[in-house]
Amino acid sequence: MTLETLGLGYPVVAVKFSADEPAGLRRLDKRIALCAMLREAQQADPFYASREEQGCAAGSYVLGQIDHDSVMESGRIGPAIGVYETAEANQRVYADMLRLSGDASRYTLFARLDEAQFDPDLLVITATPSQAEVVMRAHGWRTGAAWQARGTTVLGCASLYAYPHLTGAMNILISGLHHGMRARELFPEGLLFVAIPRPLIPEILGNLAAMADKGLLDLPQYHWGPEAHERHMREIFETLAQQ
Repeated sequence: MTLETLGLGYPVVAVKFSADEPAGLRRLDKRIALCAMLREAQQADPFYASREEQGCAAGSYVLGQIDHDSVMESGRIGPAIGVYETAEANQRVYADMLRLSGDASRYTLFARLDEAQFDPDLLVITATPSQAEVVMRAHGWRTGAAWQARGTTVLGCASLYAYPHLTGAMNILISGLHHGMRARELFPEGLLFVAIPRPLIPEILGNLAAMADKGLLDLPQYHWGPEAHERHMREIFETLAQQ
């Protein structure tokens, strides 16, 4: 069972954070934003990037490759671009943000999952809502664990990369809601980015396989129409109530 069998329109991307420069992997030959590296990985051969290839200071900040940035942390950028009313509102983004350690993330490796020659720290799935629903259902298939969609208007890269990696929690972002990705026109609106951290990868892939074996990836009730669904739910409830 692979994620590609879900009929995804975009390749799943494997991401790894490394303190050591990787051997046998090409170095990105241009400067682009960290959020744009997801799209680059979907369209190009595997690569890695250092601080020198980061085309946006926000990416270097999230990766811990720069310690502090007085302009960003002042919050003055938010009001200047119309995203926040005050600098104080923008400052709260930084107060609440999780960032990687620069010592552990000097290099960021990207590859389509089927071409990855490294063990990923994250898998990033780009999916329609109905495709993502299957993955989110697999997330809680055995445990009942809730999924979450945590983010901020700016610095979406912190929510996509740093937050799931550091917390071990799956996180979901939506294209069109994050300033940099939208301004760079990287993806059409309404897609879900599902970031799965390393500890959850075996669980979710295993659950997807179990669901596939039972024929439960595409639930039939999603195709019955509302009246048939309501009737079926009443029948189930009545049957269980009698047991």
